[in-house]
Amino acid sequence: MSQMNSPYPATAYLKGYLQQLGHQVAQKDLGLELFLKIFSRAGLQEIHAVLVNSSRQNDSVEFFLESFEDYLKCIEPVIQFLQGRNPSLALRIAERKILPEGPRFLPLREHKEILFEQFGQLGVQDKAKYLASLYLDDIADVIREGIDPDFEFSRYAEKLAESQRSFSPLYQKLKSKGSVIDRWCEEIFAQTVKEFSPQVVGFSVAFPGNLYASLRMAQWLKQSHPEIPVIMGGGFVNTELREISDPRFFEFVDYLLFDDGERPLEVLLKFLAGEIQPKELVRCKFIEDGQVQSRAMTDRSNSAFKEHPGPDFSGLPFAQYVSMLEMPNAVHRMWSDFRWNKMILAHGCYWKRCTFCDVNLDYISRYEPLQAAQVVDQMEKIIAVTGTTGFHFVDEAAPPALLKALSQEILRRGLVITWWGNLRFDKQFTPELCELMSDAGCVAVTGGLEVASPRVLKLINKGLTLEQVARVSKNFSQAGILVHAYLMYGFPTQTQQETIDSLEVVRQLFAAGCLQSAHWHRFLTTAHSPVGHHPADFSIELMPEAIPKEGLFARYEIKYQETSPADHDAMGVGLRKALYNFMHQVGLSEPVQFWFEEKSPKTSLRPDFIETFLRQ
Repeated sequence: MSQMNSPYPATAYLKGYLQQLGHQVAQKDLGLELFLKIFSRAGLQEIHAVLVNSSRQNDSVEFFLESFEDYLKCIEPVIQFLQGRNPSLALRIAERKILPEGPRFLPLREHKEILFEQFGQLGVQDKAKYLASLYLDDIADVIREGIDPDFEFSRYAEKLAESQRSFSPLYQKLKSKGSVIDRWCEEIFAQTVKEFSPQVVGFSVAFPGNLYASLRMAQWLKQSHPEIPVIMGGGFVNTELREISDPRFFEFVDYLLFDDGERPLEVLLKFLAGEIQPKELVRCKFIEDGQVQSRAMTDRSNSAFKEHPGPDFSGLPFAQYVSMLEMPNAVHRMWSDFRWNKMILAHGCYWKRCTFCDVNLDYISRYEPLQAAQVVDQMEKIIAVTGTTGFHFVDEAAPPALLKALSQEILRRGLVITWWGNLRFDKQFTPELCELMSDAGCVAVTGGLEVASPRVLKLINKGLTLEQVARVSKNFSQAGILVHAYLMYGFPTQTQQETIDSLEVVRQLFAAGCLQSAHWHRFLTTAHSPVGHHPADFSIELMPEAIPKEGLFARYEIKYQETSPADHDAMGVGLRKALYNFMHQVGLSEPVQFWFEEKSPKTSLRPDFIETFLRQ
């Protein structure tokens, strides 16, 4: 269940490409179907039946059982409301008289004024959407605490897959009977197979939280239809399974495909049709004589990105997607709220030098931009199929020149659309370009500031200065475009003082109206980054990695040792607490050490550090 408000675009891109080759292709968002199964009257009744006979009791479960009739009464009207099909229900939800309010509502019961401060007296729809999202989160907590401890909306059994050297924990869970959620996965998939009678089935596994359910369904397929080949690819496969040697994984999956899926799928389908030999497979792993075999893993042959027809979202039920508002922040909500058609403007990254990034992999290193007219042609086709005019460009970093040309083309054609996307805080984003983008429908941008420390910014080779970030983010904000910054802490050699000063820079950016949203990430060393390839250049030592006797499963994050005395993990709580408050315009006048439990140094920066840049 990657996102419930919009379909993930991987299958749509593959469908468009394979149909162009003459294949018959169907796609399903099985995560959405599972979500709608759980949050239905029938779903809640089955959950209730399991919990009644369970010994796992806690506050969430007990409240659910006590208030079950209220949950059952509300669930389907609430889902219809979040699908946009029952807007008048907002009036009753906003009054807080219809939904059972479990543990997730506790902060609102203790601080009733918070909701009105965030949404005001007129934001009834948003207020109701926020309350309805808390109601669904309460139910998710019940499932996790009473039925399946690995359950999450978007991180289902993630810890069993993410950077796990051994496949054994996941393998054991797959071999167990499973929960009612697992049974629903299998039932939904069985119905899909019956509906389409496929000759080949592929799973796109974008994130670690997608893997377990995919393998559950693949396991069912192997037991019920062993003649149907199972293929798997996607972001998780590309980044974490490149060195897999454990043969047990291939009890569930016949072929793993790597990097862009178009070319490997095209070749594999020819092989399955008997048209070519196994040695001609491209970027593929499979099992043979009990051993994991690889074919052409270094092959970089790809069809040109500009020759792809673009994503084809046909067959996906756009009216059934669910918009959730889990944080009342204007930018943060965009990942889970509204309907977005996801697209890529350019393959790869035009900068591709950041030392923490997977620059050694094809999805970053191979940069191929589209032409603006081609992008808008694809957008018009997508609007005709989906009936929605919102677009989310999921690029690594959308290039300024292309965004300028795109904005001009949108305005030339007179299209009224809404869009947002990811970019670098490049100096080419002048006030004039930001105004042009706003006129063309841009409402928000997200970008990596990463480390708000001049020395560490140079170390990560971000190609930015704090002065540049301040000016560019202000240009966007003044044009009415919301700005979200990705932030990082704990980079090798980063000191406690530098982390404190980074937080002060972030505080001043929020106070100056340059940022409206942000998120801290804890740095990790990956197997495909310059830091992972050349650890000595960053004063760290990679820790020895033991390979399980059954063979290696996933390898991505690499543990390391460093000499820095800073306790990065201890600082993480204070950093996140401060940022949560900044995003709600709270505590911006407090000194940054206010947010930390342990004694921390004062910032070494002037109070007008950012304002000085903006005045110049």
